[in-house]
Amino acid sequence: MADNIFISDERIEGDSDADGPLAGRTVAVKDNISTKGVATTCGSAMLEDYVPPYDATVISRLKAAGATIVGKANMDEFGMGSTTETSAFGPTDNPAAPGHVPGGSSGGSAAAVAAGKADLALGSDTGGSIRCPAAFCGVVGIKPTYGLVSRYGLVAYGNSLEQIGPFGETVEDAAALLDVIAGSDERDATTRDEGDNTNYTDAATGDVDGLTIGVPTELLEGADEDVVDTFWDAIADLEDQGAEYHEVSLPSVEHAVEAYYVIAMSEASSNLARFDGVRYGPETEGEGDGDSGGNWNETFSQVRKDGFGDEVKRRILLGTYALSAGYHDKYYKKAQDARAWVKQDFDEALSEADVLASPTMPVTPFEQGESLEDPLQMYLADANTVPVNLADLPAISVPAGESDADGLPVGLQLVGPAFGEERLIRAASALE
Repeated sequence: MADNIFISDERIEGDSDADGPLAGRTVAVKDNISTKGVATTCGSAMLEDYVPPYDATVISRLKAAGATIVGKANMDEFGMGSTTETSAFGPTDNPAAPGHVPGGSSGGSAAAVAAGKADLALGSDTGGSIRCPAAFCGVVGIKPTYGLVSRYGLVAYGNSLEQIGPFGETVEDAAALLDVIAGSDERDATTRDEGDNTNYTDAATGDVDGLTIGVPTELLEGADEDVVDTFWDAIADLEDQGAEYHEVSLPSVEHAVEAYYVIAMSEASSNLARFDGVRYGPETEGEGDGDSGGNWNETFSQVRKDGFGDEVKRRILLGTYALSAGYHDKYYKKAQDARAWVKQDFDEALSEADVLASPTMPVTPFEQGESLEDPLQMYLADANTVPVNLADLPAISVPAGESDADGLPVGLQLVGPAFGEERLIRAASALE
């Protein structure tokens, strides 16, 4: 497809029950979520031919709700990127800003909703991978509290950070999808029962009278001036509807990006070790003896060299280094200490405000190819989103308007206390 939104457009029909909550609705699914009998590539040549023998829990719940899955959406390879340009199947264009990236790593999912090719979409968020593309494509994306949605069937990148979450054209649409996928799951021991009997759609009332909003000053400091101006316009809109804001401080976020990438890359190094041409990945020559020349180490190296892209290799190498003998305490342990500090700061800030607000992304969408030449630029663009994953909290990105400078989409991020999704949905719906 010219816009490259889908890696596969194979349809998966839901149950025929006409009374299902998503009956008649179409859903795009990020291609790192397992779909029985339909290829799940993670945007990587390593898994180009992998067909899961089972459905992820969220897929089973979509089917039971009557939804029709219309395709597996393009993504940054194994979820590593913020632009959907590291996919082995090529980049995805931004329907809301042609010639620009749709964000990532769930860029295909957000683009499918923005382009009207799906009513709803599923993505995964390890450090902003739902909120970033939602902001760049001008749609709504929810990163749930860690443990609200089952991760069973999600191909792991960073286990302690990632969550599956919904995209929608409106807050109510995204909430309706969250209603279906949230809740405990015996196949994922990290899930909680807070979402079992909650109706998130009913929370989309737009009533913000008396709501207190904390604005972390640190999350505005590195943002483009036109992004900040659009953000303040959205806050003024909420004030006009009865909300109040005051500034708060999150001093630990200065170290959040560094801590996040040490933890995420370390977990990725461990999780991706299984892609070796034996357990997962393309078969090697000389199948009879399991290697291509009697040397398993050389075969292992060649499979990973050919199967992984540059960004994945970079993160595996850095993660392996951080976990190596002599460096674990110097890097990984310090990153975990910083993570605890970030969570403490968020808890303190949320004791003074009902929700926290910031620009979702400090910049408007990059032009295609712009950030590939400077990976550090891409990492630093996550400054406003990764702290939320470190703190295991819920967040939502909702369109705040367009930048006066270039007319590109700007998103507003709202962060709430653990399992405070209803509060976020209520506040975000006031901006529509």
